[in-house]
Amino acid sequence: MTQRRTFILQLVPATLAVGASLRANAQAAKIEESDPAAKAVKYVHDASKLDEAKNAPYKKGSVCSNCALYAGKPADAWAPCAIVANKQVNGKGWCTAWNKKA
Repeated sequence: MTQRRTFILQLVPATLAVGASLRANAQAAKIEESDPAAKAVKYVHDASKLDEAKNAPYKKGSVCSNCALYAGKPADAWAPCAIVANKQVNGKGWCTAWNKKA
């Protein structure tokens, strides 16, 4: 086999591996509760810890995964949310922008 052919045969898998790595790194970052965008909408990672009396718009069962702004599937643990610049939010989270998914 020629050196050129060997090089090409090694280049293809390496290129595919680099592409896969770049796609994985391109995913949106997970938002932190301390992020200014999260604070602006009172985002929390775990809605089950919220007190309905202290968080007036919150209703039990209202979580990110059943919100219209959640860009993932209901079963996804994390997914992008439009309200926080498409950073990933926890499916069990909640914020004041919650709006029931149709």
